Amino acid sequence: MNDKVKIAVDAMGGDNAPKKIIKGIELSLKQKKDNYFYLFGKKDLIENEVKNNNLVRENSEIIDAKDIISDDESPLAAAKKSKETSMWKSIEFLKNKKADITLSAGNTGAMLVISRLLLNNIKGINKPALAGLWPNQNNMNIVLDLGANIVCDEKNLCDFASMGSALFKSLFENEKPRVALLNVGLEENKGNDVLKKTFSIMKKNDIKNFDFTGYIEGNHIMDGDVDVIVTDGFTGNVALKTAEGTANFITKNLKKSLNKLSILFSYSSLKRFKNKLDPRKYNGAIFLGLESPLVKSHGATDSVGFAHSINVCNQIINANLIEKIKSNLITIDDKL
Repeated sequence: MNDKVKIAVDAMGGDNAPKKIIKGIELSLKQKKDNYFYLFGKKDLIENEVKNNNLVRENSEIIDAKDIISDDESPLAAAKKSKETSMWKSIEFLKNKKADITLSAGNTGAMLVISRLLLNNIKGINKPALAGLWPNQNNMNIVLDLGANIVCDEKNLCDFASMGSALFKSLFENEKPRVALLNVGLEENKGNDVLKKTFSIMKKNDIKNFDFTGYIEGNHIMDGDVDVIVTDGFTGNVALKTAEGTANFITKNLKKSLNKLSILFSYSSLKRFKNKLDPRKYNGAIFLGLESPLVKSHGATDSVGFAHSINVCNQIINANLIEKIKSNLITIDDKL
């Protein structure tokens, strides 16, 4: 087991847990068996799901957690609730270096608060941000923040730009990623005060680890003209869920608009198109800015999406991503 990636899983987080969690782990293990899972949650419920699943039983350990954080609890109430929750215990397991990474599909706000209580930030970073991969015309964008921080100031957005660039360089070995701020227009005077102040800072200062390209509007996120897109958590989460909803709408209704003959002749193209749009393939956002790796799976995703978030965990550890991010990170405190 020493050569396997050790993943602490909040098995009670998200819709239809723990059933979809166990199924997602099974799907992941069928692809490759280089992960080992510590499953935190109500032991009787998890055991019921794995009792007839030899593949999962052989590659996991169940650790009882008496309490659960629900999706509708406030972050503060959830953090105060109990240190016996599956989320708290799975993150604490990471803190104690018994796992390489923690994965949860649970309450995002609670996950952020608990991680801030238990884990250290990377030096110079005030707020961690949720960063995810989005497909574009050419390859992939990194978009952050996707929901961790509703209120951000100009330092936070500048830090997100630097962290997102470090992540992009770590994944794609790009010497200087192109960074843009998500806004309602392209003109320099558009947007709220925080955006305008951030624009001014990035425009005036030569930040060595990325090229600042200005503003980008929501309808150009997938054009492929930039590599890292920066926004606050409220706007980023709305954009993410809008994109996911649009992708699901298109793929579900496309076949209804075509007759049987056209489907027959264009099946392979339609399948490729559907696969590219499938939001489950991009499930799994990393909390950037923490000393230890923590991944958030979409709470409403299914077992296929959860399996993809497991793959993200594996890639993060095998790529030594946290250390690469640290080495590529340039904070701009001295420029503010």
